[in-house]
Amino acid sequence: MAVSFKDLGLVNTKGLFAKAVKGGYAIPAFNFNNMEQLQAIIQACAETESPVILQVSSGARKYANETLLRYMAQGAVEYAKEITKGKGIPIVLHLDHGDSFELCKSCIEYGFSSVMIDGSHHSYEKNIELTRQVVEYAHKYDVCVEGELGVLAGVEDEVSAEHHTYTQPSEVDDFVKKTGVDSLAISIGTSHGAFKFKPGQDPKIRLDILREIEQMIPGFPIVLHGASSVPQDIVKLVNQYGGKLQDAIGIGEDQLREAARSAVCKINIDSDGRLAMTAAIRKVFAEKPSEFDPRKYLGPARDALKELYKHKIVNVLGSAGHAYDL
Repeated sequence: MAVSFKDLGLVNTKGLFAKAVKGGYAIPAFNFNNMEQLQAIIQACAETESPVILQVSSGARKYANETLLRYMAQGAVEYAKEITKGKGIPIVLHLDHGDSFELCKSCIEYGFSSVMIDGSHHSYEKNIELTRQVVEYAHKYDVCVEGELGVLAGVEDEVSAEHHTYTQPSEVDDFVKKTGVDSLAISIGTSHGAFKFKPGQDPKIRLDILREIEQMIPGFPIVLHGASSVPQDIVKLVNQYGGKLQDAIGIGEDQLREAARSAVCKINIDSDGRLAMTAAIRKVFAEKPSEFDPRKYLGPARDALKELYKHKIVNVLGSAGHAYDL
């Protein structure tokens, strides 16, 4: 039986994105697969009074189970109220990189308040057709839809591409009008995964393309995928305690902050969280090799993730204090 996201206490992105565009900040879209990740996300966002998008990939949905995810999201809403003494924070449950109408439909029926249909691997015409199909279904239930134009390189979960295809500013207005999407993910040089660039490179996102796109669709909500910065201090910790993450390089946080001041109102961060958790777990295993209680290594991992997310919210996305914007 279908469940409405409203019954779970969730919200969709429409009002949140309008406020973010106006306020010059981006809402964090943090991916999660398990309880500790979800705890860290809610703690960080509730303590900084930031709205949040709980992001679930197709792979994460299979890993965690769609029924459990539904109740985890509902629990997150109540947990945020507990931390904020009843006020709560706006929470969206979003499908990341949905690749079919059937998957998006299933997520909507399980209480997601937002879905992404990624038709970027199809022809332009097929992308429009598939995206419009999802939009027409989702909007019946007040669920928002994110589409994508352009292709990001890199590997993350079940999404993989070898080369960038930058979003063509000349196509965005036509795509938005023909599909009816609520937000648009663009490709301007960010990349999926931790191994985004090679040593010696000075990675830059194409803010010039972003500005052209903003001119074509003024005020329309823009999304950046693959926006982890791959902090080198965390990479160093992973390697110090037995990891092999040579040549893991990401996008500079200063560039992401500049993007967040524009119409970019949703920034996806996944790999940085994985790195922070992995570093903390490896440290416990190295320093306490006799430890076998999962709480003793997942607890520190959760705490490290929370601190990373608070830093992103305050210093990169600028969303701290915006949970209660009117």
